[in-house]
Amino acid sequence: MIKVGIIRCEKNETRCPLTNCFKTMIETTQAFAGYDACMSAGVFTCRCPGDNVADMAKILKSKGAEAIHLCTCTFASKTQDGWDKAQGGFCPDIEKIAANITRASGLPCTLGTAHLPKDYTPVTFE
Repeated sequence: MIKVGIIRCEKNETRCPLTNCFKTMIETTQAFAGYDACMSAGVFTCRCPGDNVADMAKILKSKGAEAIHLCTCTFASKTQDGWDKAQGGFCPDIEKIAANITRASGLPCTLGTAHLPKDYTPVTFE
């Protein structure tokens, strides 16, 4: 069983309790589909401009995380037709942040949790 840390965006923390992120983690669906089984190693909230992610990633690793996922809302937005990556999400620097997470922690960092956009294959920084 892999232990996964989730990092969410501050811009969505008061609107989303991560219900579907945890559901898809437990069910190993959506962005967690590549794992046999998952459990949470912890959750952090990224604060703009993302300078705190390196420290959060190191803490998650110290708590047993073997991978980190950034919530889908960081790079995609909800539309009436579903989630759309083309319109972007809450974070304009999400790929830089993902790379910083991997560099600081040595852990793979995947863009996505639940609500993946149609035809989107999760990107993992290693």
